[in-house]
Order: sequence, then C-alpha cells, then structure tokens
Amino acid sequence: MLVVISPAKTLDFESSPRTQLATMPVFLDDSELLISALKEYSPAELASFMHLSDKLAALNSTRYENWSRPFSPKNAKQAILAFQGDVYTGLDAENLSKEEDDFAQAHLRILSGLYGVIRPFDLIQPYRLEMGTKLSTQRGKDLYAFWGNKLTDSLNADLEASKTDTLINLASNEYFKSIKTKQLNARIITPVFKDEKNGKYKVISFYAKKARGMMVRFIVQNSIEAPEQIKKFNMGGYSFNKAMSSEKDWVFTRPEQG
Repeated sequence: MLVVISPAKTLDFESSPRTQLATMPVFLDDSELLISALKEYSPAELASFMHLSDKLAALNSTRYENWSRPFSPKNAKQAILAFQGDVYTGLDAENLSKEEDDFAQAHLRILSGLYGVIRPFDLIQPYRLEMGTKLSTQRGKDLYAFWGNKLTDSLNADLEASKTDTLINLASNEYFKSIKTKQLNARIITPVFKDEKNGKYKVISFYAKKARGMMVRFIVQNSIEAPEQIKKFNMGGYSFNKAMSSEKDWVFTRPEQG
C-alpha cells in the first residue's frame, strides 16, 4: 500500500532534525530547471503570478537565489521534518520511532510542485511553489505540463517495487491532479473526513487536513499494508462510516465537537 500527501506552505528550517536519516530527491535535475526559471522573475512579478504578498515574494525570491546543489544536511532538511501546517500537525513526525520512520520512507510519498515526488526523508531546501502555479516553461504553460507523466511513472515504479496495487490518496485535489490516474497501476482509495455541524456532516478544511495527517500516523504506527485495516482508524474521534462511503471514497465521520 502506497500513501500520498501534499506538502505544506509553512516550513521549519530553524530547528535541528531529530535523525540523521537522509536521502536525495529523485527529480533534482527537474527541480533545478524550475529554480532557473523562477530566478528570471523579480519579486514583484512573483507576487503577481503566484498571488503572494510583497513580503512573501521577497522571501521566496531570496530562497530561489540561495537554492544550490549539492544537497546535504548542512544546507537542506528532511521533507517530513521541514514541512509544517495542519496535515503535518496531525502526522506529528517529530515523535515517530526509527521503525516508524523506516515504514514511512517505504510507504509514504509527498507530491511537490518543485520536487515532484519526494520520500519523507529526502532532503529539501526552502521553497514556495504550489502545484497549481501557472509557471510557464519549455515543457508547457504550468506545472502539470512540466511534470507530465513523470510523477505517475514514479508512483508506478514504487507500487511495483513494493508489490502493491493500492494507493491511498490523502493529497489535496490541487496536488493529486498532477497524477494521471488512468495510467496509474493501482486501485485508488480516497479517505474523506467529515465533521458534524448543525446536524449535518460536511468537510471542514482545517479539521480534514489534520485528519489526513492523523491517518498517515495511524498507518505508519500500525505498519498497515492491507487497505481494509484503515477502516479501523479512530484517532481524533473519527470512525469509518460505511453508509456514507463508496468503493473509492471511504468516509470517516466525527460527531459535533463541544
């Protein structure tokens, strides 16, 4: 079973990593091409087409200028420890054991606008580049065109290597759109998290993102490889709702919080 999630906008490159486990992203040559393209834009231009504040545009312009190879623990950090935000709050990677780290490295993939597909302990340098960004390159008008079939092929290779035919999609729509699902050699299951509000169940973004992270943590801590076992997920007060689920979308609901 392979699991995919999205990256986060919020990053932590100040605190020291808790482990020396570190690997290299597969698509660094492609990342370097994107960085070269991004360096051509002024902070004002970045602010415009990336919809950033002037402050964030200036910060990311500096990040692109400072981005350099080779990557090492001195100038980069493991992705799962660098990303912050709601999903990663739920995942709580800082408190995983070595065995859980190893399981995550084998079964979890993070989709990234800049790095393509990254394993949890692949080193990354600070960046901001959302998958939906319309960054024009020689490969096309946006990042979906830039990555083409590469991310799908990468996941297919991982599925084959791990001898599994199931992918658990815990990524956002923006990122999962980068995968050509008809070419993916896998059954795709998408967990959906709904909270009760005023007597009705609905997806509340903040809670759903955190629940995605908790689902990853549940899978990693329990070394889950059989999809049916994720129906036992019970973290944060959620439980599997068979009546609301379909073959592809597995719905987990939670009673209204006091």
